[in-house]
Amino acid sequence: MDMPHTRSNRRQFVKLSALAAGAVMLPSRAMAQAPAAFSLPALPFAFNALEPHIDARTMEIHHGKHHAAYVAGLNAALEKVPELKGKPLEEIFAGIAAVSDESVRTALRNHGGGHWNHTFFWNTLAPTEKSGAPSPKLLKAIEASFGSMDDFKKAFNETATKRFGSGWAWLISANGKLRITSTANQDNPLMKGIVPDADLGTPLLGLDVWEHAYYLHYQNRRADYINAWWGVINWGEVSRKFAAL
Repeated sequence: MDMPHTRSNRRQFVKLSALAAGAVMLPSRAMAQAPAAFSLPALPFAFNALEPHIDARTMEIHHGKHHAAYVAGLNAALEKVPELKGKPLEEIFAGIAAVSDESVRTALRNHGGGHWNHTFFWNTLAPTEKSGAPSPKLLKAIEASFGSMDDFKKAFNETATKRFGSGWAWLISANGKLRITSTANQDNPLMKGIVPDADLGTPLLGLDVWEHAYYLHYQNRRADYINAWWGVINWGEVSRKFAAL
């Protein structure tokens, strides 16, 4: 039979053990509730799936090196503005201009833009056999805005070709109309207060014209890269974005 002091000791031991377990669990709960850092998304296709239009080695480096570096830079910048951690990128873009520290503001603009732009880009690409065509509604809107699909391609190619240095060409919806625009570096049409108002809108299609997107295969022939890109557009995804407006 247990003596009274033995039972008392056991009760004390159980109580202390429970408290210790709770103390161990608290950091775990806090970690579970902490905003998750951004991560590099997987490509929706194999590295070589877009060949011969975009080569496997370019895709491997573009995704695994360049995009990964933007993700790392974005997470590092957010450590300095914890009030923005856990927010979607679109909301972060809306608040970039209000960030007082210029170096952090620049990092969020460059790395946040790089992460969003590349994620958008991968999802609007598809192997040629899965590329498809614009939905009837999207095609009608393109024809209403640009005259014809061929005229749209010509205007887009001109904008992409004339983007000086590094940047992006975009098809956007703004005020109920489709427009073609271009942004420098890793800026995009969602960055109100950062890019000119004339460039703002909802992106439907975007083309990366940084040299790292094409130089291994096309060298300085940006126009050839742009022409090849038309063969690997995921028109189903672009049409879905248009339908969601």
